[in-house]
Amino acid sequence: MASAEQIKALLRSHLEGDDQHFFSVAMQVAAHEARLGHGKLAEELREMIDKAKGRRSASSPVPIGRPRGELANLLQASYPKARLADMIVGDILAEQISRVIREQHHAGRILEHGLSPRRKLLLTGPPGTGKTLTASVLAGELGLPLLQVRLDGLITKYMGETAAKLRQIFDATGQTRGVYFFDEFDAIGSQRGLANDVGEIRRVLNSFLQMIEQDRSHSLVIAATNHPAILDLALFRRFDDVLHYDLPDKVQIARLLKTRLGRSAPEGTQWQSLADLAAGLSYAEITRAANESLKDVLIHERLGLSEADIRKTLTERKQITEKLNEKRT
Repeated sequence: MASAEQIKALLRSHLEGDDQHFFSVAMQVAAHEARLGHGKLAEELREMIDKAKGRRSASSPVPIGRPRGELANLLQASYPKARLADMIVGDILAEQISRVIREQHHAGRILEHGLSPRRKLLLTGPPGTGKTLTASVLAGELGLPLLQVRLDGLITKYMGETAAKLRQIFDATGQTRGVYFFDEFDAIGSQRGLANDVGEIRRVLNSFLQMIEQDRSHSLVIAATNHPAILDLALFRRFDDVLHYDLPDKVQIARLLKTRLGRSAPEGTQWQSLADLAAGLSYAEITRAANESLKDVLIHERLGLSEADIRKTLTERKQITEKLNEKRT
């Protein structure tokens, strides 16, 4: 008979979604029954556990999207379905991303020859140009969870606590393979010695430099920033590759608009003319404008989308962007 502590542990691990701990406790119960001479019951329990593990491994991955304990405040996990074909980027950047995917797919062969596949990446470029989407694409292509680091949980006001939390994240990279994504990375990676530098952030940066240097896991560690100029120079050599993102050119804008709106827009839509209008906008801003066009048609119950509708939303989005840029300057 299972002890009261074992029953509580089974219930607790079930409620928290911790299958590994649940199976571990269940095996302890089976071993306890075997020691008591209840061989048949112990064998039945082991068979049930083996079948449950088999069903779990054959189904979709267990979402560690509910990280347990302290990690619940540090990581937000998801299982993206994005693919490289969903991205519209330049040829050089597309090849860099493809190379990471290829090396990860052939990691075993690479490691056998004493080499390491690319897995520590720094993504730089303006907002809305595809850095976060890249992390999702890598997770989707490799069938791994995307684990986004929550800066609000990582950075605290207590001396030494942020570095300790950072250690927990790097420990997790070895325990659970995934794509660990540090967005807004300049919050912890800014140059040491800047005018607004404080001692604690300097210590956090030093800790990050040591941890990423020592990391030997099979997880991908990705950092993204809109402000590469303020990153500490020591960071760049810690990454296997640096991927730079730019605003889309007119060919890419036309392709993006046609991909998003081609089914709803009338034949003969002048995509290149619309791309000329949208020049200077990011991928995210263009996508948002396209979605606004579609929503406007639905709200007003019109039969279709006109080129004028697309032009209107692109113009509005460009005016907003220009005003924001004026304030920044």
